[in-house]
This record gives sequence, C-alpha cells and structure tokens, in this order.
Amino acid sequence: MRSTPSEISKRFKRSPRNRIIAAIDLFCGVGGLTKGLEKAGIEVRLGVDIDPACAYPYEANNEAAFLLQSVADLNATKLHANMKGAGFKLLAGCAPCQPFSTYHQKSGPSDERWHLLGHFGRLAKELDPDIITMENVPNLAKQSVFKKFVSELEALDFNVAYEVVNCAEFGVPQQRQRLVLLASKLGPISLLRTKSKPKTVRKAIEGLPAIEAGEVCETDPLHQASELSDLNMRRIRASTPGGTWRDWKKELVADCHKRPTGKTYPSVYGRMEWDEPAPTITTQYFGFGNGRFGHPEQDRAISLREGAILQSFPKSYKFVKSGDPIYCKTIGRLIGNAVPVKLAEAIGKSIVAHVEMHTGSQKRAA
Repeated sequence: MRSTPSEISKRFKRSPRNRIIAAIDLFCGVGGLTKGLEKAGIEVRLGVDIDPACAYPYEANNEAAFLLQSVADLNATKLHANMKGAGFKLLAGCAPCQPFSTYHQKSGPSDERWHLLGHFGRLAKELDPDIITMENVPNLAKQSVFKKFVSELEALDFNVAYEVVNCAEFGVPQQRQRLVLLASKLGPISLLRTKSKPKTVRKAIEGLPAIEAGEVCETDPLHQASELSDLNMRRIRASTPGGTWRDWKKELVADCHKRPTGKTYPSVYGRMEWDEPAPTITTQYFGFGNGRFGHPEQDRAISLREGAILQSFPKSYKFVKSGDPIYCKTIGRLIGNAVPVKLAEAIGKSIVAHVEMHTGSQKRAA
C-alpha cells in the first residue's frame, strides 16, 4: 500500500530522530550519481546495472553494494530489504540515454532501451519511495515515454518538477545540457542553485603530469593518451584552442569535410580552451577526431583521467583493479555515460534541503 503525503508527515512527527535518506541507484553505471548523493549526505544502499564492467568501480569508490541485473527483470521484493531502517526512501537513476540522444535519431520504440524508463516507473510504484530523481538527455522531455512517466508519478501523488540545466552551473568543468527530474510526496521540490563562476579546463586538469600521445603516466595508469597517426599529429599541431579544422591548410582537411554535407560539422578535430569549461564529454572523448577533445596545449587528445576529472569525478576515482588491463573504449564509455558527480551532489543537496524544510533536520549517514 502506497503512502500518502499526510501519512509520511505523521510518520516523521512520530519519529523525529529518524531522518536518514536511503537511496537505490538504478542504471548506476560506475557510480557518478551515487558518489554525488553520498557527498550530499544521502545513504545510497544499492546500485543496479546490467554492465559487469561497472561492478568494480562502483563498489571500490562508494559505500553501496552493486547488483548485476537488468532493471527490466528487477522487482521491488529485492529492493525493499535495502531500505530497512530508512527514514526516507529515494529512488534515483539515469536510464540509458542513447535512444533519446540527438546523436541517435534512428532510435525509437523498437530499441529495447527505449522502454527502460517504463520499468523505472513500474519500480517507483512497487517500491513506494518518498522521493525520486532522474537525469537524462534533454531530448527525452519531448518523448511520449517521458510524458507517460511524469503522468504516472503524478498519479502516485508525487509533486513533479523537471528542467534542462547546464552542468557548468553546478561546478562541473564542462558544457553539458541535461534533463533533471525531481519528484516528492512531501511537497513541491526544485533544484537549488548557488552563484558561482563556471570551473574551467585549466582549473580542472592543468596540474596533471604532461604526457605525449600514446604515453601512459607512470603514477596513474588512467592518465594515458591515445596514439596519433602522422596525419593527425600534423592536424593537432595546426589546431588552436577553440579553433576548428576550417583553420587548417587544405591538405590536412579530411575528405568527408570537403563535401557539402561535411562542412556543417566543425566541432571535431579541435582543441579545448584553457579558460572555458570543456565541451560535452562523450563516450568517444579519448579520440582527437571525435570532437573538440584535443588538449589545450599538449599535442594529444585528453587522457582517460582528464575526461573523468572533467566529468567531476575525484582525481583518485578507481575504474579498474590495480594491474588489470585498461581498455580505452570500455573506460571511455563508462566515463562518458556517467552522471557528473558535481551535478549529482547538487541534486542530493536539493533533496536534503527539501527533507529538512518539510520535516526538520535529517540525521545524516555516517
């Protein structure tokens, strides 16, 4: 039986000391959302993902346990035990965004990932949480599956709010537009803002050891850069921060960009600017030709570690076991798909403030 807002209010008046917010993170990936929620004082109990590559980084960097399972096959019976003793139940997650991304225009209901948001809604009904948060690409808000999701939450007595934000507003050194949804049975809820200057690429990564293309840093194996062909080395040396391939000599321009259809794609083969936030970090960010992912100064693409830092992961975040091989495509995908930690922390702080406003100060997890 689901709780009504009045029942929730009475529950916490009877138990003024019980203010722990316990969370389950669906589609948890390597733990960007979990880490941010933990930093805000929320006790994440469990992360769920279908990708086995996420298990080690998730558990090595966070307090929560990891469950290797598809959310489509999950039911609330497994989840209820993880909420034992919680004052408030938070269901969080970021369903795979690829079906809704503008980079995957051919995706649609035939893509099985399209329906995972529906399973998020199903679990919201089964688990009966007090608060829900979800992060995804802006284009999702235009889709019928999202409108249905919102309607289902409202039918469950949630106050729902959502907006598209730029992650740079929240201390992420990156221009990244994301859709953030917050829903609560306690009352209206919104994402809090603080006035601060955007963090720049310089402030984020300038202090890392210099490395060359194809080199691995001796002190941090994740600080490694992809090799460059002779042609791409000439191209990056001809590139300036903030510039494009349109600035190159004709013999350096790729054939595909010489065609009329290619001239509309200037944001590849470019360098980042030191004193601006980075462009959106994608799953292919470790490749110079995949976007404006050239280092501002060194003749190489940014390293795996630099991409993680630009996603606001702590510099010490572990992605592979010590001594294990590092596969750029795998780690790049995991980092590029992650919820930026600083955005997640802002979401978590908004939830904590919301709980405090409606019920008094919460008891934060140790």
